[in-house]
Amino acid sequence: MRIAIDLHNHSCLSPCASDDLSPALLAVEAMEQGINILALTDHNSSRNLPAFKEACELCDILPLFGLEITTNEEVHILTLFPKLEDALAFGTFVEFLLPKRKNDKRLFGNQLVVNVEGEVLQEIDAMLSAATSLSFSDVVEEALSRDALVIPAHIDRYANSVLSNLGFLPNLAYSAVEAIHLPVQADTKDWAIVTGSDAHSLEQVGRRACYIEMEDLSYENLKEALQNKNNVSYQQ
Repeated sequence: MRIAIDLHNHSCLSPCASDDLSPALLAVEAMEQGINILALTDHNSSRNLPAFKEACELCDILPLFGLEITTNEEVHILTLFPKLEDALAFGTFVEFLLPKRKNDKRLFGNQLVVNVEGEVLQEIDAMLSAATSLSFSDVVEEALSRDALVIPAHIDRYANSVLSNLGFLPNLAYSAVEAIHLPVQADTKDWAIVTGSDAHSLEQVGRRACYIEMEDLSYENLKEALQNKNNVSYQQ
């Protein structure tokens, strides 16, 4: 079956995202656009994932519980978990490895934890957009050991990508790689290439969703389908 997936999105917890982009509105907009598997991947934090889980259940969407990790080389990597509790544990681990620096919301934006109704529960002081102390390979190995999908983000972007910051794509056991523009002008070997919206506002949700052929709607089948790059197709 052909499944619409969007594995890279932010919420009002990410300082660079709109305060109006709650996890619930993300799920509702994705539902309206026919997306079947949706990930929330806020910067270095998992705190809005409980509301995201509730919203996806209401919208009949399969959620992936993610974080977009910033490595010490300033490279972004998507880590996507099938279970909320595993993502929350990884989020606690990652936040501990952030520098002890406060967010300046006048410069970078608010960092809002909300419930499924969009009510603000907490504002996070730590600077979530900062680089962690984890290296690129550390993130890949640690997340894989916790049964996450690991996807280097927007590898063809001019900043915060593995190609721009490291100059090459290390030969590691990624689940896939994410690109903005196709075809990618780099050696991606046999890794599946996915496109993701990287939505920071409501109107960006679904803008770069893609499709994957899989047997049925489950995390395990998604993981297996990503092993063959020919299973992935793209919006026209």
